Amino acid sequence: MSQTPEEIVLSLAAATKQASAILAQTPTQIINDFLRELATQVRNNSDLILSANHKDVKSAKKRGLSPALIDRLLLTDERIESMAKGVEIVRGLDDPCGKTLWEADRPNGLKIQRISCPIGVLGMIYESRPNVTIDASILCLKSHNAVLLRGGSESLHSSLALHKIIQDTLQKFNLPKAAVSMIPISDRACVSAMLSADKYIDVMIPRGGHSLIEKVMNEARMPVFGHLEGLCHIYVHKSADTKIAKDVTLNAKMRRTGICGAMETLLLDSALDNKTAGAILNNIIDSGCDIVGDERICALDNRISAATEQDWTTEYLDAKLSARFVGSLEEAVNYINENGSHHTDCIITQDDAAAKYFQHNVDSGIVMHNASTQFADGGEFGMGAEIGIATGKMHARGPVGLEQLCSYKYLVNGNGQVRG
Repeated sequence: MSQTPEEIVLSLAAATKQASAILAQTPTQIINDFLRELATQVRNNSDLILSANHKDVKSAKKRGLSPALIDRLLLTDERIESMAKGVEIVRGLDDPCGKTLWEADRPNGLKIQRISCPIGVLGMIYESRPNVTIDASILCLKSHNAVLLRGGSESLHSSLALHKIIQDTLQKFNLPKAAVSMIPISDRACVSAMLSADKYIDVMIPRGGHSLIEKVMNEARMPVFGHLEGLCHIYVHKSADTKIAKDVTLNAKMRRTGICGAMETLLLDSALDNKTAGAILNNIIDSGCDIVGDERICALDNRISAATEQDWTTEYLDAKLSARFVGSLEEAVNYINENGSHHTDCIITQDDAAAKYFQHNVDSGIVMHNASTQFADGGEFGMGAEIGIATGKMHARGPVGLEQLCSYKYLVNGNGQVRG
């Protein structure tokens, strides 16, 4: 008799919980040796990975997924090499566990230390991007955590191929295969089953569209590292260098339109002259991007259409951008805090005081100055990889890398003290 989705999830979650106890005691050197071999196996199995990915991309095109979503799904030789390099970078990072974060000697002779330690079992639900299978696995293992993965149906072949490589490599080093478990079916009932498995899963990490994030935030019985959509803004201040503004806004929107760090709304200071504003917008339009805007924006170019109210809070993940003028630096900050998703936002300015005000007052996980929002990535921050960009305020915020996947505990050492 075949198992139900609920039975599959609970069985895998229980095995992952057992594996987490072993990982917590696994020496760093063994994990590093595993990671070295994993990078080699990812490279050696590139043909197998590409073949599996071809099935996913073919199915996605047949289902009519947008070009941006297909780009998120697509693996190439270059992207596989990037995954392998990410494994090597994480291998070279310090073990985040066992570090002394704080210590104190009390007047009564007690010695107290706060020490970093693994969280235990992480549940990871993600859509589209098969590379998350590798990124999540290596970060969890390096931080001595076990992980239960649930990839999206559109990337199932790719994710399962990568998962098999991980498990085969774990076996080579006598590490439990359940340290990286994956739900092998795409039944949506598996998501609900994961969200109720708080007996086994310590933290849930969703990475995907708004509906997935909302479901996880509403239904999870365990803590959640929230990863809301990337409704990223760039504000071009009146003191901006025009070349920097043109280069950064073009890259932020068009380098890869389907990633969460892509700019979705452009704010232009009302003090900018029409020639400068038009040059920035034309540069983006000429690259193949559709722009919708407010009345003054539309007057700058007849290729720009009027924006709707919905446009100001839409994550397009495509070659489309909303643009509007704002009256001041303070108005830009307030607008972003009210309408953004607290993911990544940027100011383009040559005024250091304006940059400081913006960075200190915009309430987002990542706040940039004169740099593309597409740098919102753990690899670009020197973390090797990241599980996602957390937009909440508890425990983890911004790129979730190794240190964010650790908790801590207190070690108290005495010599017979008793409390009066």
